[in-house]
Amino acid sequence: MAQRKQVTVPMLLEMKQSGSKIIMLTAYDYPTARLVDEAGIDIILVGDSVGPVVLGYPNTLPVTMEEMIHHTKAVVRGREYAQVVFDMPFMSYQEGPKKAVRNAGRAIKETGCDTVKLEGGRSVEDIIAAITRMDIQVMGHIGLTPQSIHRMGGYRVQGKEEAQKAKLLDDARAVQDAGAYALVIEGVPTEVATEITEKLSIPTIGIGAGPNCDGQVLVYHDMVNSGWGRKAKFVKQFANLNRSATKAVKGFIKEVKEGVFPDEEHSYK
Repeated sequence: MAQRKQVTVPMLLEMKQSGSKIIMLTAYDYPTARLVDEAGIDIILVGDSVGPVVLGYPNTLPVTMEEMIHHTKAVVRGREYAQVVFDMPFMSYQEGPKKAVRNAGRAIKETGCDTVKLEGGRSVEDIIAAITRMDIQVMGHIGLTPQSIHRMGGYRVQGKEEAQKAKLLDDARAVQDAGAYALVIEGVPTEVATEITEKLSIPTIGIGAGPNCDGQVLVYHDMVNSGWGRKAKFVKQFANLNRSATKAVKGFIKEVKEGVFPDEEHSYK
């Protein structure tokens, strides 16, 4: 079996050109990073989704740079091959290029991650350009952008109307032209994501954007049902860890109460 190589930006561009699907999952800690890396994932996204998924926040907006740095450090320690992407949290880049470059630099320098991701299209092209001029690689994110839920009125599919579709196409071009190396497309109709993917030279990674993007991403906890809350229509659960873990905890409680555990096998002499 061929030795795996560290996933790089040029490798991802080659995957788009060859038609090889790019696979990305979230991870927020060392054991999950180890698991998905050893399974063969191409990209690990340390998403600001850590807020609602792990930290108990109502959405992604309260997440701080310090929290993202803390979790990304753990993920970097757990990966060997996958590219690690640092998700820039709300207000770490929106105030302008100077602050955005400083925070992107912190992300790379303090965590050891490979690239950063930020949300937005035409409105953040100057920020993407400024960061990439510093040789920090940027992954874009358009469509349903969770940091904009108040403007969007919640987690709503984007691009159903012609005006929205035109804006998404313009946003995608702006992100690419500003220097991004890849683009996440979230919560848009398949037809729109397909058209964007065909028109861009950089890879697209879909989440709730149909099957024709160059890659796919899901939140790990959604994929294995290890968490709480309503799951989006685009989430497929490949396992049910909540059920297995709950069964294990109940078994532990029962055996301790009945005096079955610990037994001689699990005790020292």
